[in-house]
Amino acid sequence: MDETEAAPANEAAPANEAAPANETAPSPADGTDPPHRTPRGAAPKQDRSRATRQRLLTAAVDCLAEYGWSGSTVTVVAERAGVTRGAAQHHFPTREDLFTAAVEHVAIERRTALRGVVGGSTVHEAVGEIVDLFTGPLFRAALQLWVAAAHEDQLRPRVTALEARVGRESHRMAVRLLGADESVPGVRETVQGFLDMARGMGLATLLSDDTARRRRVVEQWARLLTDALARTTR
Repeated sequence: MDETEAAPANEAAPANEAAPANETAPSPADGTDPPHRTPRGAAPKQDRSRATRQRLLTAAVDCLAEYGWSGSTVTVVAERAGVTRGAAQHHFPTREDLFTAAVEHVAIERRTALRGVVGGSTVHEAVGEIVDLFTGPLFRAALQLWVAAAHEDQLRPRVTALEARVGRESHRMAVRLLGADESVPGVRETVQGFLDMARGMGLATLLSDDTARRRRVVEQWARLLTDALARTTR
């Protein structure tokens, strides 16, 4: 009888009773616990950090295009991005760090824009699309970076190298859109002359809105390129 009476004591052993507690309070080592505590829709900290960095770079480019180098301070960029100056300096400790990163950001955005140009069915449409790229806000920001790089030793090598890459890609894009055959003597120089003209028009937009004049110039260049490229196929 003593053995049978001892059985209830074994049933009350705490090892089995503790199981429900483990279901509601996993140990810190349990990898399933943190996801249950994350509010639905809350962005991970790393994603928020990347988003803040992206906003700062976009704001830096916008400020350069709008205020120029001298007016684009870290405080102005932070306000444009909707973050505190401290948050901006967390990502970019110095102004040079911020705008060096902005150089690369502008180059990436410009290369993306170049690759996104589909082109029309005529030389005139292709010329218009290319000129639009060189007179838009990304190009204006790039111009401000060129001016800054002329006086800032830290920016100059980055701007020079990245602009060379953008220039090569611009040329390839123009050749593709215009259907030009660069194996024909003079065609490469003709395309490059057109791109130089487009850059010049981008410079002109810094001072005034010359939309009407630009339209006439685009029409004339479209005629010149149509004639020049037609002669190379004869």
